[in-house]
Amino acid sequence: MRAVQITEFGGPEVLNVVDVPEPEAGQGQTLHDVSAAGINYADTHQIENSYLSAQQLPLIPGAEFVGTPVGGGQRVVGLLDGGGYAEKVAANDRLTWAVPDGVSDEQALSLVLQGSTAWHLLRTSAHLAEGESVVVIAGAGGVGSIAVQLARRWGAGRVIATASSAEKRGLAEELGAHSTVDPALADDDPRQFAAALREANDGKPVDIVLEMTGGNVFSGSLSALAPFGRLVTYGMAARQETPSVPPGALMQKSRAVIGFWLAHCMARPDMLDAAMTDLLAMTADGSLQPVAGGRYPLSNVRDAHQDLLARRTTGKLVLDPTR
Repeated sequence: MRAVQITEFGGPEVLNVVDVPEPEAGQGQTLHDVSAAGINYADTHQIENSYLSAQQLPLIPGAEFVGTPVGGGQRVVGLLDGGGYAEKVAANDRLTWAVPDGVSDEQALSLVLQGSTAWHLLRTSAHLAEGESVVVIAGAGGVGSIAVQLARRWGAGRVIATASSAEKRGLAEELGAHSTVDPALADDDPRQFAAALREANDGKPVDIVLEMTGGNVFSGSLSALAPFGRLVTYGMAARQETPSVPPGALMQKSRAVIGFWLAHCMARPDMLDAAMTDLLAMTADGSLQPVAGGRYPLSNVRDAHQDLLARRTTGKLVLDPTR
């Protein structure tokens, strides 16, 4: 079968389409024909070996797919521990979910890692209460575009999104953000970014920040928190050092910094079931609108990663293994 494989760590240039043996389904697994494979920002870290867990070469990236069992059956969306950028995958039956007929491949893929992350950031980690203000960093991205919608649906008093272009800020507002901020304000001074977040919240500190950049954006977001505010960090997109946070800085305002990594939910499938059941139902009835960001042929995987790294994309990116 055709698959994207890397044999050395690096940037998009290490992604190569090659022929490899088909995977074999083990106990509790099913072999699926893949109709679309999801691309996530974490994949760009994985191929660099710069993410939270060390990677082993050679490897086939990709943690999510939509497909049908080989020989026919119900279309499912599933979560993998790797191997998704391929024509076929062997998936754990406990980590697949039936896709309703009215939900597209792209929509379903947007829910697995990114949608479930947004769901748990707000529900499990931040414990969003009705009326609280929420800042969503990268509000036009895969996680952010869903988090903006969920925060509004679940009663946030004010939703503020950051985005790097006027077009992306417009999209975040269409999805439900009350106001938007340019994250470039953090480049020179995190205090300027913190001030912009407070200004966007009617001059008041904010209650919750969902943060995946690190560096100055993290520091500015932390400074913008109100007493009992929570910053939930779930990424390191800036690839720059983030200053440590001394306990006294948290105690001074009763603030919290919370880390989240969806991989820990894989050991607790009930947590994923709760999110996916809710998200698929909302998408099927139209109350949640996942944003499709582009469908790339498997042979153009390097272009997809380059576009993602250059912040040229919005919403969910997918690979088509038939092309």
